[in-house]
Amino acid sequence: MTAKTAIQNSFLRLLEERPLREITVKDIVKDCGVNRNSFYYHFKDIPALLEEIITGQAEQIIAAQGQALSLADCLETAARFALEHRQAVLHINQSAHRDLFELCLMDVCRRVVEDYASAAIGNLSIRPEDRKILIRFYQCECFGQIMAWLNGGMRYDLAVQFRRLCYLGEGMTERMLKRAMEADT
Repeated sequence: MTAKTAIQNSFLRLLEERPLREITVKDIVKDCGVNRNSFYYHFKDIPALLEEIITGQAEQIIAAQGQALSLADCLETAARFALEHRQAVLHINQSAHRDLFELCLMDVCRRVVEDYASAAIGNLSIRPEDRKILIRFYQCECFGQIMAWLNGGMRYDLAVQFRRLCYLGEGMTERMLKRAMEADT
């Protein structure tokens, strides 16, 4: 394992244990057994380390996603990092660096929904503007559901709730696509 990976792993481990504001470079290097110079060789500061971890995790989630078969699959994919690192994400969400997490989450939601839209819309003839509107709508829906869950302390099963929401909204996407195709003619 490289020093950079050790630093990232230690930081995530510490973030599972305590709030971000309580973690210092000294804590990280002590935990992973590297010196301070190694930390600063790889990262400018703790916010830079946090940003690299969040963006790296977002890239891994997108790369491993596969074909999203439903909107519920999109939400579960977008929430994967939060599900795997529950305490760390709660600590990030309660920190001064929450905005960075939100930007990455919004990007993950967009990319996941775009992949789903490619399969769901397929060769349907709709205007590019309508396609963008639909993607943005579902991107914001995924983002909003995840943020509400995070802000509520992740106390309920997000996947179950979103699958139920998708059931209740069944047919809505098809109606929107039908209207988009009618508007195109």
